Amino acid sequence: MSSPIESGRILSYGDALCEAVAMEMERDESVFVIGLNVTDHKAILGSTRGLVQRFGPDRVIESPLSEDAVTGIATGAAMAGLRPIHVHIRMDFLMLCMNQLVNMSAKAHYMYNGQLKAPMVVRAIIGKSWGQGAQHSQALHGMFMHVPGLKVVAPSNAYDAKGCMIAAIRDNNPVIFVEHRMLYYTDAFVPEESYTVEFGKARIVRPGDDITVVGISNMLVESLRAQELLAEIGISAEVIDPISLAPLDMDAITKSVRKTGRLLVVDNAWTSTGASAEILAGVAERLGGERPIMVSRMGFAPTTCPTTSALEKGFYPTPVTIASRIHRMVRPDAAVWEPDAGHAEMAYQLKFRGPF
Repeated sequence: MSSPIESGRILSYGDALCEAVAMEMERDESVFVIGLNVTDHKAILGSTRGLVQRFGPDRVIESPLSEDAVTGIATGAAMAGLRPIHVHIRMDFLMLCMNQLVNMSAKAHYMYNGQLKAPMVVRAIIGKSWGQGAQHSQALHGMFMHVPGLKVVAPSNAYDAKGCMIAAIRDNNPVIFVEHRMLYYTDAFVPEESYTVEFGKARIVRPGDDITVVGISNMLVESLRAQELLAEIGISAEVIDPISLAPLDMDAITKSVRKTGRLLVVDNAWTSTGASAEILAGVAERLGGERPIMVSRMGFAPTTCPTTSALEKGFYPTPVTIASRIHRMVRPDAAVWEPDAGHAEMAYQLKFRGPF
């Protein structure tokens, strides 16, 4: 799986998150974890496993299903000098916490001239693949990207998950930490020591010349598979992982598009007024008139997510649909092409066994 280092120890996405949290809890006694199922029920896909045994129930706190109230506790604790990590097993639940997140924690630093801070991490898990339906399938990072004062990160591999989590815990303002459930079935090379991944720095994961592809969250993984399929027919795609959505590294994306002349953004969300729209607009503003560019975007189908598995498969972009769209952009005069679906399947899809 994608990682900026190519040797050393292999770690899963969930274990990398757990290790990052444990390291910061050892380093700083003000760090604590709170949320539903952080101490039980397979411990948030393993990402909080063993923390309550190691640090005790005063620092790993099981909460009721009361998102707004618990977010208020986390916000107040952060303003009082602690560093909470609030875990939401589904991002949909953040809709119940908007006042605390948008009106309180995001504005604290600005309204009080830096005298008051809200250093909190809000973990928000998103996902697909077993028929979650309309209320358990949403990826809402675009909403939070809109709000000044909130940082939004969406690491796509175990290396970035650990580095981003440590950076998020040490940040003095709230960070929305987006985790796709399918990524828990991936692993990567991860250093044993503590390190941070700087927000606002994108990474070119695969260099290429024909088109720039920006993949958000697990869509980076799906885009990389599409890139491999396209390479078999001679199309070279440059794949970029933004890692951090707010702040967003538009300079790196623009530099790539200036070279390739084509841009496809593949988001793990709806396209309308979302992250993909922001990226396309940013590139157009920077390259307007400089050279002709072709742009496109992909994301959720413009409807709520179907529960039925057969319909759900049409709701999300896949390596097949991504590769086909890229082929159409790079070779507009050629016949429509798409790779074989069986050939496009990936190991992490086959490992998936359910939500927990």
